[in-house]
Amino acid sequence: MALNAASHNPTGEKTGPTAGPPPQASSKLKAAISEASSTDPLGQHAGGKDGGDKSAEKKVKREKELEKERKKAEKVKKLAEKQAKFMAIAPPAAQKVKEKKNPNAPSEATLPPYVEDTPAGEKKILKPLGDDYHKAYIPDVVESAWYAFWEKQGYMKPEAEVAHKTDKNGHFSISIPPPNVTGALHIGHALTLALQDSLIRWNRMLGRPTLYVPGSTQSVTEKMLWRTRKLTRHDLGRTAFVDLVQEWKVEYREKINNAIRRMGASVDWSRERFTMDDDYQEAVRETFVRLYEEGLIYRSNRLVNWCTQLNTALSNLEVANKEIEGRTLLDVPGYERKVEFGVLTYFKYPIDGTSDFIEVATTRPETMLGDTGIGVNPKDERYTHLIGKRARHPFVDRLIPIFADEYVEMDFGTGAVKMTPAHDFNDFALGQKHKLDTINIFTDNGLMNERTGTFKGMKRFDARYEVVAKLKELDLFCKAENNPMKIPMCERSKDVIEPLIKPQWWMRMQDLGAAGLKAVKDGEIKIRPETAEKSYIRWMSNVQDWCLSRQLWWGHQIPAYHVEIEGEKKTGGEEADDQSRWVVARNEADAETIAKERYPGKQIRLTRDSDVLDTWFSSGIWCCATLGWPKKTADFENYYPTSMLETGWDILFYWVARLIFLSLRLTGTVPFKEVYCHSLIRDSEGRKMSKSLGNVVDPLDVMKGIELEALHEKLKSGNLDQKELATATKYQKTAFPEGIPECGADALRYALISYATGSGDISFDIKVIYGYRKFCNKIYQANKYVLGKLDAGYSPPQSASMSGHESLAERWILRKFTIAARDINRALENREFSDAASIAYHFWYTQLCDVFIENSKSLIMNGSMQEQESVKQTLYTVTDGALRMVHPFMPFLTEELWQRLPRRAGENAPSIMLAAYPLYDESYDDPASEEAYDLVLSVSKGIRSLTSQYAIKENGVVHVQLSDATSRSTAEAELQSIRSLSGKNVGSISILGGSDAKPVGCIPFVVSSTVTVFLLVRGRVDMDAEIAKAKKKLEKSAEAVRRQRKLVEDEGYKKKVDEAVQEAERRKLADTEAEVREMEGVVQMFEGLKVEGE
Repeated sequence: MALNAASHNPTGEKTGPTAGPPPQASSKLKAAISEASSTDPLGQHAGGKDGGDKSAEKKVKREKELEKERKKAEKVKKLAEKQAKFMAIAPPAAQKVKEKKNPNAPSEATLPPYVEDTPAGEKKILKPLGDDYHKAYIPDVVESAWYAFWEKQGYMKPEAEVAHKTDKNGHFSISIPPPNVTGALHIGHALTLALQDSLIRWNRMLGRPTLYVPGSTQSVTEKMLWRTRKLTRHDLGRTAFVDLVQEWKVEYREKINNAIRRMGASVDWSRERFTMDDDYQEAVRETFVRLYEEGLIYRSNRLVNWCTQLNTALSNLEVANKEIEGRTLLDVPGYERKVEFGVLTYFKYPIDGTSDFIEVATTRPETMLGDTGIGVNPKDERYTHLIGKRARHPFVDRLIPIFADEYVEMDFGTGAVKMTPAHDFNDFALGQKHKLDTINIFTDNGLMNERTGTFKGMKRFDARYEVVAKLKELDLFCKAENNPMKIPMCERSKDVIEPLIKPQWWMRMQDLGAAGLKAVKDGEIKIRPETAEKSYIRWMSNVQDWCLSRQLWWGHQIPAYHVEIEGEKKTGGEEADDQSRWVVARNEADAETIAKERYPGKQIRLTRDSDVLDTWFSSGIWCCATLGWPKKTADFENYYPTSMLETGWDILFYWVARLIFLSLRLTGTVPFKEVYCHSLIRDSEGRKMSKSLGNVVDPLDVMKGIELEALHEKLKSGNLDQKELATATKYQKTAFPEGIPECGADALRYALISYATGSGDISFDIKVIYGYRKFCNKIYQANKYVLGKLDAGYSPPQSASMSGHESLAERWILRKFTIAARDINRALENREFSDAASIAYHFWYTQLCDVFIENSKSLIMNGSMQEQESVKQTLYTVTDGALRMVHPFMPFLTEELWQRLPRRAGENAPSIMLAAYPLYDESYDDPASEEAYDLVLSVSKGIRSLTSQYAIKENGVVHVQLSDATSRSTAEAELQSIRSLSGKNVGSISILGGSDAKPVGCIPFVVSSTVTVFLLVRGRVDMDAEIAKAKKKLEKSAEAVRRQRKLVEDEGYKKKVDEAVQEAERRKLADTEAEVREMEGVVQMFEGLKVEGE
């Protein structure tokens, strides 16, 4: 099959350097690509190494070449058979004779949308590789039909029959961190899916039963209701609101699931779970009731983090602290003007019955309306005379006691601290200690209530300014100054959190936290990377009680019932919440039974708590409940605990910690054996992704492609204000000036996996993703080449064992293959995802495609029948193995190509996902052959470098001098390979021994201390220019020798460094010294040639 041998690019694309490797995603991948630029035998990665001049004089043909031409007629007869075999998988009517490439053929951009003919769920009907849609890699074409096939055939279930099923290492199971059902997948979800599915597919191919559980969780929906209908939940009422959210759930759940399918995640859809399913709700109720009965859940009037926008309490983890350095104006929801923060306001209270005053300071002047005490340090002599006296509040009828406590810092502010127990966590604790009144001054909506006198009805931050104004009127205002501080903000609504006293359900965390901490410290659970584990230990060592109640309507309603007794007077107000009047039960019937036993002979009425549970509480049993807990189901018995959890480090405390301690308490075991925390994905400018910045990336847009205008339209459909919309639009124009090109799922997955280094945030760049699409095309075209070289009806040997007839190049690639397989397995075992992707990339790109496939052309063209047959067998073996190797990262492309390959006898895997993953094969591990062929590649590289450097376009005369007998023997045996890999601009190559005289009129390229390549340049170059270049290079080499000699002769270095490392450095010194000697000879030679010419 005629292909673009230089770069495997689609017809019409430039070859050579523009087909270079995809962008780098890690330091190791960068190193791999850098190496490619020097080891590529055709010089494809470096400018000027284009293979020579077409006008070069034809060389005299050898007998072997003439013999090959005599057989050419026979080979032509086989062309039709090859083409038939190549198209055999397409319907007969679609077959056609191979045509010459038409420069006017439609490009991908002009092709009509691809229509898949395969019935849904059936094995894909593979089309001829010569048609317009299959000449080059097109993601939409390659990825069509396969997922439905995998799903319908049950290949993604743990019961699927894999090629080498084994229970040696047990099962491998993962539960997808459930996305919000009324949301959409973002690029962070795509990263999670790519990493998780790579492990699932890898383990499945290793023969382990694998279970990948999909699902979703309930989400906060009120913001969406306001955005879409300009209504609040109260406008609808609870029943209508819940019904509407159920409708949204169905719509968005389907969208999320389709996106998961598009990513190629091989989840078992028959086991899909949703946190609001009946069985799951039962598990949540069981959890709450059990923990209540065990004394771990209790109800209490305590301060909570209150969001006035969402009208609900929040846990500490749902509060983001914004740090400011001093006076700062911030946008607060519900306020037209920005609100002032970061100011410490000083004012004074009059002392009752005297003319004295006591000065205090606060960053929240409005809270003084709820002050019920003033604290001073008992050692502070400024205030000892005031301890026990009372201050008079200037705005409300209230006397404020002055008390002493060592908690008060004498050197902060005035040394006297106003106390607002109802609205400050520290004040609350001191208020309880000193029996201060707790007076709430805010409504749930953030307005001043009836206890604030004339301020009633004001917004809290409007009251802030009004209080200061009134203090000034009464001459009680002292001063204001900048004050660095942290502003607690709701992560969802961006509202400023207000501490309020609320009766809530709480969980005692001391024992639970200790158990979760012990599990990690004792090694029952391994958290990677190490930084994440340290953060977990630090947080769990100081965990606080957890507020479980949320004042929302969508979620798991708390299974608690308030008991009202007929005839008894009700007590009003949240502060009067009677703890004994609550019963907790699995259902209302059980609650009624408990209440009647508690209040015998009384007429009672039960009212269920209208609050719902924190979503992290219901999600905290995800791993066990999705497998059937609290029932002892087969899935729970077989797959729990799960193997690992892969998630973002940002929910390590929200979710991971709670999964651990709840599982330990409820099931007696850990929920998983390891946790891998991936990094946060930031945009190409290093910023956190945010809708208001317009940098949130939808993975579907990356996979399918989207125009810039369509991206803008998606922004307009959101809830951004005009300023945010302008900012977001500007970013999109900068980041995606021509929109987002179609990259496909495989390229997206591969890029994300390559990003996963386990440390540092990820800088997302669409150019990197598209670079991996080009890598996909490299693989695609390489497989087309291999299929084109296999005869019609080709049947690979039953075994992949070596025949003993392999050439040096074949032994080299087989060794590279088995080492790559070994190293990828190790990397995945250690969760070194980026390393695994880098190894696979390096093998495919720089070893298989750019070296072996290129060399196979000369072997097939010039080799004997036995040599040709051997290289075809090796091409098949490494191509089949390399597709399996990269399948966990690129499932669609590898399935498409693997299905086109013939099978070995006895191999019955119906899909590559059920085939065996490559393992290390000692019989392939031939380091001597690798070293020998590396010599061939190094010599070829030297020749190409010289001919490029000195612009030799034709009839280049080359001598290779080798002082080592083994190296010389290798070079002589592989002279044809060296010639093939050196380019068409070389006319002759001769091999010299170490004792032979150095050729005159030549420039050297030092391969090593024992190997040098010489290129004849006399009469073909500018001597003065070359003398100047040679002297400059000599000077540089001499300096390198001085540095290297200083290193190896340093006594401290000799004592500290391993002998093997020292030996490597000594060899480096020897090579550098050899280069100096050669360059000294070059300078002398050029000067001599110049004299001769004169």
